[in-house]
Amino acid sequence: MFVDHVKIYVKGGDGGDGMVAFRREKYVPNGGPAGGDGGHGGNVVFQVDEGLRTLMDFRYKRHFKAERGEHGMSKGMHGRKAENLIVKVPPGTVVMNAETKTVIADLVEDGQTAIIAKAGRGGRGNCRFATPANPAPELAEKGEPGQELDVILELKVLADVGLVGFPSVGKSTLLSVVSAAKPKIGAYHFTTIVPNLGMVETEDGRSFAMADLPGLIEGAHQGVGLGMQFLRHIERTRVIVHVIDMSGMEGRDPYEDYITINDELKQYDLRLTERPQIVVANKMDMPEAEENLQAFLEKVGDSVKVFPVSAVSRQGLKAVLFEVADLLEVTPQFELHEITEEESDATVLYKYEKQGEDFDITRDDDGAFVLSGYSIERLFKMTDFSREDGIRRFARQLRAMGVDDALRKRGAENGDTVRLMEFEFDFVD
Repeated sequence: MFVDHVKIYVKGGDGGDGMVAFRREKYVPNGGPAGGDGGHGGNVVFQVDEGLRTLMDFRYKRHFKAERGEHGMSKGMHGRKAENLIVKVPPGTVVMNAETKTVIADLVEDGQTAIIAKAGRGGRGNCRFATPANPAPELAEKGEPGQELDVILELKVLADVGLVGFPSVGKSTLLSVVSAAKPKIGAYHFTTIVPNLGMVETEDGRSFAMADLPGLIEGAHQGVGLGMQFLRHIERTRVIVHVIDMSGMEGRDPYEDYITINDELKQYDLRLTERPQIVVANKMDMPEAEENLQAFLEKVGDSVKVFPVSAVSRQGLKAVLFEVADLLEVTPQFELHEITEEESDATVLYKYEKQGEDFDITRDDDGAFVLSGYSIERLFKMTDFSREDGIRRFARQLRAMGVDDALRKRGAENGDTVRLMEFEFDFVD
């Protein structure tokens, strides 16, 4: 089964908790703090494996969670950092944030990696909080939660040349005779339901990858037929070979086919019109093909390169392959996504992403004030509420963030309930 679009859940490993401990050594009365830091969690890293061809493995496993870091220990020993979770993906995989639809990484080269879910840092032990005013703090942080998100994986076939055209125009036959590929061939529409790849070599030793893409029909860019599902694979191709049934045996007009398919490509992505395109007039061994070709040439004019061929008898294919090879030599790669000068095809640019406001205040039906937001929830998760020092530090942090003043402005009074995740406390003015 060919799988090229999946949605999965990834989570970076949580950081290990910091420890509260004190030195207990002979002849050392009143020993100081000795709690170590927790180790960092593991990142979820996607790595390209050229041996993979589809996203089939993700049909059966959709949750990927990295290990958490080891907790801090006594005698000032830090916890061990967790290993990264390596997830193998096929070349040509685009990773997008399922919520924002932003592209996280475009993975094309064997061995290329990208951090998809970042790990949480380890919590600090009480060694870190010692001050002259408080030389023996009973305070430590819990580990920071790892980043978690849903991502969409899209596989876009890595082919230099894409064969496009209506169903049953002879794309699969063409691929089968110019390469060693063995696509299914049948005299009915949508014989090809998955992209087929084949390596093609010209007589002068040049080679390129050619993809036979499932037949397009009118309305494909809106999801009609199989078009929308596989139009994405055309995005990576550098040259488009437009195969047209010049015999008209399906009852369609070749020129109308040409206009319709090009319109579908333009409607899907206007940038597809930038790619060089050659027209292969197939089935020239059939009756009426010559008359149809002359009428077609009169309508398209001299600006379109048309190559009359018969894929079955292999007539005229040599000229097509030489023309494609020549075009590939002068046609650059088309970038799928906007990248800066510092980036290349084999890099992933990590940009600062603001996680949202520090906090937000809403009201529940029971009148309680509800606090939410990335920063305040992160502080909550990293606070050890089993210790008095931890509770006091959390209260100071809320005050420094301006939570107290914001609650007063919202009308909070002494004794009102304030809710933060599963924690409830009374507002004290």
